[in-house]
Amino acid sequence: MKFNFRNMKTSRKICYLVAVFLLVWYIFCLPRQLFDVPYSTVVTDRQGSLLGARIAADGQWRFPARDTVPDKLRKCMIEFEDRYFYWHWGVNPLAIGRAAIQNVKEDRIVSGGSTLTMQTIRLSRNKPRTFKEKFVEIILATRLEFRYSKEQILALYASHAPFGGNVVGLDAASWRYFGHAAKDLSWAEAATLAVLPNSPSMIHLSKSRNALLEKRNRLLARLHEKEIIDDSTYELALYEELPEEPLPLPQTAPHLVSYMYRIRKGKQTPTTIDRSIQMQVEEIVARWNSEFIRSDIRNLAALVVDVQTHEVVAYCGNVQFHEKRYGNQVDVIRSPRSTGSILKPFLYYVALQEGEILPNTLLPDVPTNINGFAPQNFNQQFEGAVPASEAIARSLNVPSVYLLREYGVPKFHDFLRQIGLRTLTRPSGHYGLSLILGGAEATLWDVTAGYTDMARTLEGLERTRMSLLLSDREKPTAQPVVFHPGAVWQTFNAIKELNRPEEIDWRLIPSMQTVAWKTGTSYGFRDAWAVGVTPPVRGRSLGWKCQWGR
Repeated sequence: MKFNFRNMKTSRKICYLVAVFLLVWYIFCLPRQLFDVPYSTVVTDRQGSLLGARIAADGQWRFPARDTVPDKLRKCMIEFEDRYFYWHWGVNPLAIGRAAIQNVKEDRIVSGGSTLTMQTIRLSRNKPRTFKEKFVEIILATRLEFRYSKEQILALYASHAPFGGNVVGLDAASWRYFGHAAKDLSWAEAATLAVLPNSPSMIHLSKSRNALLEKRNRLLARLHEKEIIDDSTYELALYEELPEEPLPLPQTAPHLVSYMYRIRKGKQTPTTIDRSIQMQVEEIVARWNSEFIRSDIRNLAALVVDVQTHEVVAYCGNVQFHEKRYGNQVDVIRSPRSTGSILKPFLYYVALQEGEILPNTLLPDVPTNINGFAPQNFNQQFEGAVPASEAIARSLNVPSVYLLREYGVPKFHDFLRQIGLRTLTRPSGHYGLSLILGGAEATLWDVTAGYTDMARTLEGLERTRMSLLLSDREKPTAQPVVFHPGAVWQTFNAIKELNRPEEIDWRLIPSMQTVAWKTGTSYGFRDAWAVGVTPPVRGRSLGWKCQWGR
């Protein structure tokens, strides 16, 4: 049959044009981005456990949208809201007809007959409920069924449904009401969350609790009748009480969560943090903080890195996060501070690597004045001459200044820049010889990365960027080689002899872990550093970096 639009009657042409217009409108009527709303910043550990979150820009606890819905909640939501969800194309004509009859009889809107697909559209549009809007929802719901699968539609609904107060979405509700992830919901908890979006402003935890409990129990009874849950599960679920009030979200690694809020606002960020190690480090840091605070030392930070993977497994940016009087919300890991003596092992390394010294090379330790610069040792004494390895182990200042003068400040400055000390933004002449005694600033993060690179060299591992995001594991970026194993081994061999702050000699106990470590104290004792690296233990070696300050 030959189609000739030109020879058609005018009325027929108009019908065809209208049909084409409606078809094109239907194809493009659904926005590309269904929900244009701000999300909370959510940070998890390497296993997906929640470390912490920050509220969305509009003041709602709305976690980023999920892809799937846990099986228990999926069954509860479908049974309560839309039993024919898997059988219709977005609209259930029988439900619409039944709702229309009920509304006519009551002379008011008592039922909308909306499917879960239609409710998803209504949530995305957030328009007043009118007959015109209902018609638009019907059209868009059918279009939504062509774009997404049933599971995706259910996930969209669960991620944006209101759960009372400023709690929006399944994940936020699960944590705020039950204190755990949605995947761990019990049947009673899943039933509670399934009925809450039905009337979140009228029935929630703080009022109409009996009505909420009755709704939950009726849903559980229906699940039991349909043999979705067995007798014992049903009986136990009925005995579960409703939560009394919203719970606070976890506050693990709060400074890390705040950092992610700045750089990845509104996103869900899986990190390399190992929650069990993080909790141990926070406990240790809190214990030492209670000791240091007696000396008016109120800030303390620690960073733990897995040398094998170059991943950060613990990030403690400071102590007492909620204490605002003493700068405890400042992330010390990211804050430039005076380096003290923490850079001395790097100088020892480059001098060894370039043949300037050997471990037993004698360095002068005598009163020195270089153009008015007169360095002093910590104990205010002089040894005359000391082997280079002993000078670095004892962190003697005068031999280190002498070594830097011989090696060259510009060369050492360039080397520090190569290993990643980004805070050295001024020319080498600005720092001079004081560069080795704390005349420059560095961050905990950069110094840790430098020592970790040294340790990785001994393991035969390439130099890569230290990672904090779990996604970085998939795309490691190789960095130029700056460390070589021979001189690194000599450096670590020297600083492992550093006396530890223990009452017993660690060398006398075979089970004690060998640690290559170095301390650093800034001028006026405002900052103190300690960095340490251990050899592999059960396949893992950890680099530990900490800093405390007033």
